Amino acid sequence: MKSKMIIKKAHIHGIVVTQEKKDLILKRMKRRTILLHLLLTVPAVLFWGTIVASLERTPLTGRLRLIILSPEEEDEIAAQLAGPGWYNAVMDILSVDGPPKLIPPSDWRYEWVRSTLRQLESTIPILQQETRLTAHWAGSQGLPLPPPADYPLQPRPRASEYLRRFSEGLCERMVPPSPHVVTGPPYSLLVVEKPEASNAFSYGFGPDGGGGVVVYSGFLDEVLACHPPPDGPALSSKPSSSWFSSLFGGSRSPTPHPIPTPEQTTDLAILLAHELSHLILSHHLETLSSGTIVVPGIASIVSDILRTILFPFTMFWGPFVNDAVAQLGKIGGGELSKVGEYCTSMHQEIEADIVSARLLAHAGYDARHAVHFWENRVNSECSSNSSNSDGSQEPRLSITDALPRRIMGASHPINEVRVDRLKGELVRWETERRAALARARAEPARSSVLLAAA
Repeated sequence: MKSKMIIKKAHIHGIVVTQEKKDLILKRMKRRTILLHLLLTVPAVLFWGTIVASLERTPLTGRLRLIILSPEEEDEIAAQLAGPGWYNAVMDILSVDGPPKLIPPSDWRYEWVRSTLRQLESTIPILQQETRLTAHWAGSQGLPLPPPADYPLQPRPRASEYLRRFSEGLCERMVPPSPHVVTGPPYSLLVVEKPEASNAFSYGFGPDGGGGVVVYSGFLDEVLACHPPPDGPALSSKPSSSWFSSLFGGSRSPTPHPIPTPEQTTDLAILLAHELSHLILSHHLETLSSGTIVVPGIASIVSDILRTILFPFTMFWGPFVNDAVAQLGKIGGGELSKVGEYCTSMHQEIEADIVSARLLAHAGYDARHAVHFWENRVNSECSSNSSNSDGSQEPRLSITDALPRRIMGASHPINEVRVDRLKGELVRWETERRAALARARAEPARSSVLLAAA
């Protein structure tokens, strides 16, 4: 269109333009137009291609999420946290408020937490083969069991794996998949002596102990106080020895300690299953990706585009106005990051609750007790400290911290949302179980198997 206008103006002013020159001008203009379109299209295609290639389904829940870290970066993170790397990283976190006091493995509280954690770990292979448990699940009449997940717990495929498999498929060759590293048992564990902290948290990614759980003694004290035995605490004694006693064949006097009741162990298992679910679903990897790459990157791109659009207007006011616009973009990007972190955290906490119910059910616990546990954590008479979504103490929100909540229009706390979603998940279990039994009765071939299990 512009080239035709140039030729028309030349004709009006009496400038003679040959047909050959006209074709040359049109050809040049066409090339420039194509080049301009490529400059605008290629970055957009690469950007959205990277986004689509980095999308994946969260295991067990099926939520679409974005992890934009490369496989090499994930492998590097896992290698840094493997073995003693996890303990070193967690000690750096705990040492912010001073040197932490760790409970040794010989302490009965550590053994209590460790045995409960190992019991939950043993159910992870079941999550990888739930489809084989259909008959047992549908015919169960005791504790509620979850239906097989639509997205079983499997190693997360790499983004480049699809392209490689497609290329090999064109050559009619089958190759074994090369999955991401996964967080697997045994998980690392630390129990910290801190009576004023009634919480726990998980941290890490990768195998060989690259992920683990930290439990504070305040939570254990709260659990023991909330469910006291009716006849008083039962005491157990474990002989303790030292180098002196072993040298002379004697032993020190046994140290009595309370024996946790099944109710107390159930509460501990619920919190540990929640933290374990974060590790199973690689939530910390997702948080690292969104918090350091995705949200800041998108905010920077949007800020640069706005600065470019406003530059013709701000250039007349000197560099100070332009710098102020850039600073405003940084502030807006920071608030956008907080909104993104809040949304991501909310989805992750709900997912951890749902997956933890599966872990509890397969480990022999009643998943319905998790509903009462989280309801009591909101307004617990046994604890003087309020707790947030992951069981940790919730700090007072400042104006900037509360902005994401105001933007999202939250009408009630996230704890109530989590409890409602957990209740809905348990109702879904029973609904699908009844539907499976109804289908089995309609199919004589399957009816004998399921009804026999029932």
